[in-house]
Amino acid sequence: MSIRSQKELEIELSALKIFDDPKLKLEQYPTPDKITAEWVWSMALKGEVATKTILDAGCGTGILGLGLLLMGAKKLFFVDSDSRAIDLATENYFQLKQKYNLGKAEFICQDISTFTEKVDIVVENPPFGTKDEHADKHFLEKVFTLAPIIYSMHKASTLQFVEAICEDFDFRITEEWHFDFPIKSTFWFHKKPVKYIDVMLWRMEKKK
Repeated sequence: MSIRSQKELEIELSALKIFDDPKLKLEQYPTPDKITAEWVWSMALKGEVATKTILDAGCGTGILGLGLLLMGAKKLFFVDSDSRAIDLATENYFQLKQKYNLGKAEFICQDISTFTEKVDIVVENPPFGTKDEHADKHFLEKVFTLAPIIYSMHKASTLQFVEAICEDFDFRITEEWHFDFPIKSTFWFHKKPVKYIDVMLWRMEKKK
C-alpha cells in the first residue's frame, strides 16, 4: 500500500500520537498535519525523499520523519533529547508499519550536538528559542555539518538571522514557504484557544 495524494498523507499523519503533557522548556508544540504533509509532499516532488537517508533533528513524536518514510525514504534517524518523545515516535512508527512497508528507522535519545552521522538531508522544526534563547541557533550550527541540504522551520521574524548563519556556514537559501503555525492552548499562560505564529520554512543548500 502506498500514499497517493497529499491529502491522504495528511490523513495518515493526523492519526499519530502527540504529547499528552508537553514540556514548555522544549517548546513541544506539534507540527500540524497539514503543514507537514505540504512540506513532505513538496520534497517528494523534487526527488528528495525516495532512496534518501534523512535526519529528523529534534524529532518530537516523529511526524516529519514518518511522513518521509511514508513517501519512500530509505532510512530515517529520529533524534531527540527527550526520552518520552522517542518513545512516542517509536510507537507511531510501528503503528504505521502495520499498514505500510516503511524504510528503516533508528530512534536515538540524545542531544543533537552529539549526533555525528552524515545524511543526505536534514529536516527540523527546532524550538523557536522563545523559552531557551538561541535554541534554534544550536540546531542549525550542528545540522549544517551533517548534510548538504537542510529544511528548517523558524519564526518569520528571524529571517535576517537565518540568512546570516547560512552565509557563515557557506549555505544558501533556495526556497521558502510561509505558514500560519497554530499553537493550541496548552500551558497556563495561553489566553486564546489557538494562537497563530508567522513561521517560515527554508530550504538551504551547501554552496558548490
